[in-house]
Amino acid sequence: MASDAHRDAPWVMRTYSGHSTARASNELYRTNLAKGQTGLSIAFDLPTQTGYDPDAPEAAGEVGKVGVPVAHLGHMRELLDQIPVDEMNTSMTINATAAWLLGLYVAHAQEMGVDPARLAGTTQNDIVKEYLSRGTYIFPPGPSLRLTVDTIAYTVRHVPKWNPINVCSYHLQEAGATPTQEIAYALATAIGVLDGVRNSGKIDEAELPAVVGRISFFVNSSVRFVEETCKMRAFTQLWDRICRERYGVEDPKLRRFRYGVQVNSLGLTEQQPENNIQRIVLETLGVTLSKDARARAMQLPAWNEALGLPRPWDQQWSLRIQQVLAFESDLLEYEDIFEGSKVITAKTQELAEAASAELADVEDLGGAFEAIDELKRRLVRSQAERVRRIESGEQKVVGVNCFTETAPSPLLGDGELENILKVDHRVEAEQIMDLERWRAARDDAAVRAALDELRRVAADESPEGNIMMATIALAHAGGTTGEWAGALREVFGEFRAPTGVSGGIGRRGEDLASVRARTTALAERTGGPPRFLVAKPGLDGHSNGAEQIAVAARDAGFEVIYQGIRLTPEQIVAAARDEDVDIVGLSILSGSHLELVPDVLDRLRAAGVDAAVVVGGIIPPDDAELLLGKGVASVYTPKDYSFDRIMEDLVSLAERQRDATAE
Repeated sequence: MASDAHRDAPWVMRTYSGHSTARASNELYRTNLAKGQTGLSIAFDLPTQTGYDPDAPEAAGEVGKVGVPVAHLGHMRELLDQIPVDEMNTSMTINATAAWLLGLYVAHAQEMGVDPARLAGTTQNDIVKEYLSRGTYIFPPGPSLRLTVDTIAYTVRHVPKWNPINVCSYHLQEAGATPTQEIAYALATAIGVLDGVRNSGKIDEAELPAVVGRISFFVNSSVRFVEETCKMRAFTQLWDRICRERYGVEDPKLRRFRYGVQVNSLGLTEQQPENNIQRIVLETLGVTLSKDARARAMQLPAWNEALGLPRPWDQQWSLRIQQVLAFESDLLEYEDIFEGSKVITAKTQELAEAASAELADVEDLGGAFEAIDELKRRLVRSQAERVRRIESGEQKVVGVNCFTETAPSPLLGDGELENILKVDHRVEAEQIMDLERWRAARDDAAVRAALDELRRVAADESPEGNIMMATIALAHAGGTTGEWAGALREVFGEFRAPTGVSGGIGRRGEDLASVRARTTALAERTGGPPRFLVAKPGLDGHSNGAEQIAVAARDAGFEVIYQGIRLTPEQIVAAARDEDVDIVGLSILSGSHLELVPDVLDRLRAAGVDAAVVVGGIIPPDDAELLLGKGVASVYTPKDYSFDRIMEDLVSLAERQRDATAE
């Protein structure tokens, strides 16, 4: 047995967490650190991610639901209370507002007497994958790249241990990316960012290797852990080549592919959720077995995330998986166990060559920032193919489309609601009151002056114009998330990303033949095909499910209206009225269904729209009953994976709607 002296150091161990309030999240963080967690991974709520304060109309129903609300410096103080930031490695999953949250983090450190040069951590700050998959973008690609460049230029000089961008292929896989696409699109994003930094004039040529050395990545790992091992080895080889050949980086340490991981949440199932534990363990192997391409930081989802927000005990279980692997197994005692493997070498080479070809194609399209529309279409097609394979049984998912017989799970107790954490509905009102107190106590003139300076710098496109210094000054003055984003919206404008649905190919011809026959007959009998509005209210940007429903409905003969994410209830009702739809489908995965769905229902009735309403999302059974009682026709959750059956339901609903109208 090897001695501890020959063991590699383990990766940074995190749990991705945050909810309700900064104070409640701080208590959770300190508890997790006491259990052996070695870094923080902060989840922010959707208003914070999309640049709204808790009292903004757009934030209604979303405050504190999928992360912690951070509206001002006071919240950052509460969030990090009793946590020594100069000793902590902090990851912040934040993108469109990354510069602002980093500004708050730096301002807090300065208040605590900590030199920002001592801060270590990461801001995700990958806006391309937000356009392609996750949806928490605000500004157009050009200004978004400007924000990223400014963050990088500031940190390389003032916060040199900070990773200013975490190029994130994780959500690309969640959106359907194949391993080839995941590698290629992530590398294309990194190239786009580094070229932007080099061309900005905001760093010296001599600083470029240091900039390259601070680029990190955040990847996904599926249950196909052999392929995932090869994917990471291919990632490592290609990144080393790009750093050396494109950017002239000679120091091997600065060419190192540094990456963190959250293993695949998309593969977690609502059915037989206890199976998720072995999935998580196997997915972890794909990014730890290979020493030459091992993750430097990791966070694992909890077994019950397909049911709702995990409890602290569930997160502890995921942390213990990492600890058993790192400290009980002999994984860290050996050199790279795949060196010389013909199988691993061949698969790695295959992925590297395919990804290089895909990357070259993206470069021919102008690069990642310029090719967003086309990349989105490709991801929707890939996701449609994945969904088709699961529906057909070609891709096995245990407990879902095979081996579905099961005994009752003792983990679920007397009901699923006991096994998830529910955010108190009073949190939103409390956060609005907190915000009012904060504004009343600050120097409004200082805030106005800081906002004016922020607007001035944002409009300054010269190499001297860097938004970070003005952002930190606004944080110290008492500005808020909504004020920072609002000022930049005035200068940069807002963006609507492509849906990609037009490029989706469902390939469900035979499977949906009977449904299509019914929609055709309905169209002939009533003067046109059934009309289906697919809508995403609120700030939830996870659009994969909505996009795939839209693709399937189109294949089934529906006329589909899909206008993308983050629609207000007013916009949804206006579209339903103007398009004279038969069915409105609402997709919500953020837990705000009890607030948003009744609002849409009330507004539809007030507008005289009699369309049927169906809802899809992560919705506990008790909540589903409440929605059905309020007039929702059907509720679909992740266990309803058969799109064929859903389409059968929808055409029956459309037939009833048309018949009722005819009467």
